[in-house]
Amino acid sequence: MKHHTMKLRYLISIAIAAILFLSAELNAQVRVVVEQPVVPVLIGKPYNSVLKLDFIKEKSCNAKISQLQFSLDGNVGSVENVALYPAYKNGRIAPENALSSAKKAEKITKFSSPIFLTQDTTTVWVSLTLKEKAKLKDKIMVDCLSAVIDGQPAELQHQSALKALRLGVALRNSKMDNIHTSRIPGIATSKAKTLLAIYDARYEYSRDLQGNIDIALNRSFDGGATWQPTQIVLDQKNWGNLPEKFNGVSDACILVDDRTGAIYVAGLWMYGVIDNNTGKWVDNLSKTSTTWNHQWRSKGSQPGTGIKETSQFLITKSTDDGLTWSEPQNITEHTKRPEWWLFAPAPGHGITLKDGTLVFPTQGRDSQGVPFSNITYSKDGGKTWVASNAAYTNTTECMAVELNDGSIMLNMRDNRNGGNPLNNGRRICVTHDLGKTWTEHPTSRKALIEPTCMASIHKHVYKRGKKTQSVLLFCNPESCYDRSHLTLKASFDDGNSWPSTHKILLDEWAGFGYSCITSVDENTIGILYESSQAQIVFQQIDLKDIFRDN
Repeated sequence: MKHHTMKLRYLISIAIAAILFLSAELNAQVRVVVEQPVVPVLIGKPYNSVLKLDFIKEKSCNAKISQLQFSLDGNVGSVENVALYPAYKNGRIAPENALSSAKKAEKITKFSSPIFLTQDTTTVWVSLTLKEKAKLKDKIMVDCLSAVIDGQPAELQHQSALKALRLGVALRNSKMDNIHTSRIPGIATSKAKTLLAIYDARYEYSRDLQGNIDIALNRSFDGGATWQPTQIVLDQKNWGNLPEKFNGVSDACILVDDRTGAIYVAGLWMYGVIDNNTGKWVDNLSKTSTTWNHQWRSKGSQPGTGIKETSQFLITKSTDDGLTWSEPQNITEHTKRPEWWLFAPAPGHGITLKDGTLVFPTQGRDSQGVPFSNITYSKDGGKTWVASNAAYTNTTECMAVELNDGSIMLNMRDNRNGGNPLNNGRRICVTHDLGKTWTEHPTSRKALIEPTCMASIHKHVYKRGKKTQSVLLFCNPESCYDRSHLTLKASFDDGNSWPSTHKILLDEWAGFGYSCITSVDENTIGILYESSQAQIVFQQIDLKDIFRDN
């Protein structure tokens, strides 16, 4: 009896081995490559690309996927459903035609609808839809547990270790509120702890000025989880009897007076068009006119201060937490040097110094038309403004922070960087006298690479025990070549170093790449940025994720 049992076990083991061998033979015909992009998973977006499966046929064969099984880790309660989608030729998700019905999100989610492998490589995307009340600090991890092809398990090859994906809010999508494109984000936190997100509302096209563009605002009273309807903050309408497309306002910067609570928004107004050949303002413009020029192009803005000579610097003010806004103040005549070709706000946010001085980051074109970066400040609560000397030339979009010694550090976009991997880095200068003189910082053109793009810097103050400390936070596309790999970095020594151990990749795919950072509360960072997944995204970052072991 014992001998019979052993013989039976031997035969069973041989049979199992044979089945496994045949399975392996079959599976060798199709392998599955699993890849996870690091992109935000967004509330308010019906589909989110979280996992990519490439089914690769090693030789010509007829095959179909008969079953896929996935795991969800993290707060599964934040997920409404899981779905499968095909891909476009470029490999990105094609959301028009789902490969199967969406499934309710569970820790283990199984799909059994057949998917035929008609190509040498067939791509399947796993997509998540989040609930409206998903918590922004939650993280979700998705993995493929198994793939069954023609009844047999397939080999899974993971390209890299999977990471928990961060959640966010799709604050602005294309065509939302009848706005073609929302661009150039800025964000600040009011004294009442309201988040104020500003951006270009580009109604007709994605392009820059000149065009029908206003400065828009969304407010959040719950740390960015939900946002109030869109408000228009700067709108020159049909000023001077010209159509709105010849009265555009763009590139806004927001500043909160930490002492009074007043909120300022600066924007650049372009009235009409200056001819690029003659440098003269174009007469007889109408709704049907197609004349276009850009303030940064050749003769798009000229020396002088008049509205038909140069683009105008506007500031509007709110004293009720962003609910209503004043008629704009035009500070061009009092701040722009007549020989400059352009004087403009730098997009993002301004700062209040310890002594109460209000500081906007600004930019322009000098007497030769060469770009520069500087600051513009007010020492009387926004009644009057003074433009500083240039911090550096052939630089543009910039943002300022006050260092612990009271000096101002200006972090600048440098036109020398784009496509240059050998000598690449943000231009960094410091002033101790409100921009009368500037000194280049030791990290300038060395520490923070860029593809030539706007970037943001922010000082966050927090407490460890009873001691008040600060950290500098920087965000930009971490690339020398394109606006991809949007990354948040931290410096714990006033910008002298930016250790690679303290950075967070927010979005690895390419987008427009602009960003702005604010402090939601002592333990939470908020970042508003142009994402590959929506025109403008808001995310919360827990301070503990930045600190790690610091």
